[in-house]
Amino acid sequence: MIITILVLLATVAMFIIGKIRADIVALCALTILILCGILSPAEALSGFSNPVVVMMVGLFVVGGAILQTGLAKAASHRIMQLAGSNDTAMFLLVVVVTALIGAFVSNTGTVALMMPIIVSMAMESKKSPSRLLMPLAFASSMGGMLTLIGTPPNLVIDEALREAGYDGLSFFSFFPVGIICLAVGIAVMLPLSKLLVKTGVEEGKKSEKSLEKLVEEYRLDNNVEAYRVDGRSSIVGKSIAELNLRAEHNISIMEIRNETLRHRGLIRNITQSLPTQESVIAAADILYLQGPKDEIERFASDACLIKQNTNTIDFYDIGIAEIVVMPESRLVGQLLRQSRLREQYQINVLGVKRSHEYITENLPEVKLKAGDTLLIQGQWENISKIDSEEEDWLLIGQPKEMAERVTLTYKAPLAAIIMLAMIAVMVFDFIPVAPVTAVIAAGLLMVVSGCFRSVDAAYKTINWESIVLIAAMMPMATALEKTGVSAMVSHGLVAALGSIGPMALLCGIYFTTSLLTMFISNTATAVLMAPIALSAATELNVSPLAFLFAVTLGASMCFASPFSTPPNALVMQAGGYTFSDYVKVGLPLQIIMGIVMTIVLPLLFPL
Repeated sequence: MIITILVLLATVAMFIIGKIRADIVALCALTILILCGILSPAEALSGFSNPVVVMMVGLFVVGGAILQTGLAKAASHRIMQLAGSNDTAMFLLVVVVTALIGAFVSNTGTVALMMPIIVSMAMESKKSPSRLLMPLAFASSMGGMLTLIGTPPNLVIDEALREAGYDGLSFFSFFPVGIICLAVGIAVMLPLSKLLVKTGVEEGKKSEKSLEKLVEEYRLDNNVEAYRVDGRSSIVGKSIAELNLRAEHNISIMEIRNETLRHRGLIRNITQSLPTQESVIAAADILYLQGPKDEIERFASDACLIKQNTNTIDFYDIGIAEIVVMPESRLVGQLLRQSRLREQYQINVLGVKRSHEYITENLPEVKLKAGDTLLIQGQWENISKIDSEEEDWLLIGQPKEMAERVTLTYKAPLAAIIMLAMIAVMVFDFIPVAPVTAVIAAGLLMVVSGCFRSVDAAYKTINWESIVLIAAMMPMATALEKTGVSAMVSHGLVAALGSIGPMALLCGIYFTTSLLTMFISNTATAVLMAPIALSAATELNVSPLAFLFAVTLGASMCFASPFSTPPNALVMQAGGYTFSDYVKVGLPLQIIMGIVMTIVLPLLFPL
């Protein structure tokens, strides 16, 4: 027992100090428990095969796909437009929309998605983003209380109930609790958030130019038109070389796109290719033509091409980037058509920036100078390869990272269908599929259906530090039970508070969990406190539901510290917050939430 307590105390201390990564600390604690014979290897590794851990991996992938396809951003952006310039309406929309997204997407992912949208909204309306960012973080945690999958502590108490022989919780068992949390949060945060208004908050260093910014800077939309090739068109079956567009019309084909629709448009696939002299035009191809508008219209009319409603440039397979010509480059003094960039690297040059001048017409005859910036276009992998020629040019930005940030918007309907199907399976008990199976299947479908750019991109959405931390901390609960520590703590709580009544014990469990969460992760706290709450309820011979809900609420509703949950930490720099800001707004909210929930829980789940 003493060794287990010492290991636990040392683990908590290391979490608080924060010098070593939390997952490494948890693995060290786990190793010590094995070496001391407190846990067998099978017991120690049981966390890595626990359904909760496996489900969390799948949920990271599903949430990542929702972000990657732009589904969540599109939905939230539309709703945000309803706010207008009304401060209260904007505040309520931020909290409610964030909570709704947080019910299905991890709270960290929710904040990462919503933060740039809210900052841009605040700037456009000339409001301080600091008033909205902390409520955003808190709302993501409150939204996690609306559903079973909203936050990991919910899954932890569900697993604890099942292991103890009780019926598991349904998908929306948490909904009444979550709605009350949200109502209390709005009532408390609305006046307190005014304390967060700051002036002169630094926006931080400007990041590299976005793809949209490059399109705007070089005015690519102004001289690019999209046309669909009709089946009766005279250019069907002809190669780019045969068309000789540059010589005859002074225009070029910037991109050839092919779109296929299946199942009434729900499944949409898009392929983009960079035209070469050997590329052959096929019926239904969409050609992105660059050049003088009158010449484009004349060629389109002669070739029977159908103008498309939009000429938006997308970057699914093909991307753009900037390279700067170095002083000693072989390109200096050459005409652009002599550069052989297309032949050697399969890239096009869409524009040249020289000082404050942007050249986008008659590009082949442009003589290159040292310091010229070329806007290049090509397959993402080809743009990455060009970075190897550092003596001739300098590539600006990170193409691989830029490619990963491109949202695959045409996959959004498919991602929505997969997500809704997963939720339906988890909501309706009559469907004979376990929740963990539904999540694994949904995550796999997101990958194989192309909602991610690559399998690597799907893996990158998983927060492995959190997964390892949770899996390594779960056997700690087994160690506490085997050595009698859980029984001792539960007996101590019952002895100290049980005589006063179950309500007092419920308050003790709630605020003990809440206090621990200020120092260690909310999931690790829930893992430690769930068996204690269960034992205490059993000893008093009352229903464990209210006690276990007190654990998940105490673990999730922790607002008084920037380090208690990842969302709190995420908004700290962007909002220009200090530790005292969290104390001013978060501590009153945390205390009021605790008081309200310890009164409400016995009403929702009679003892």
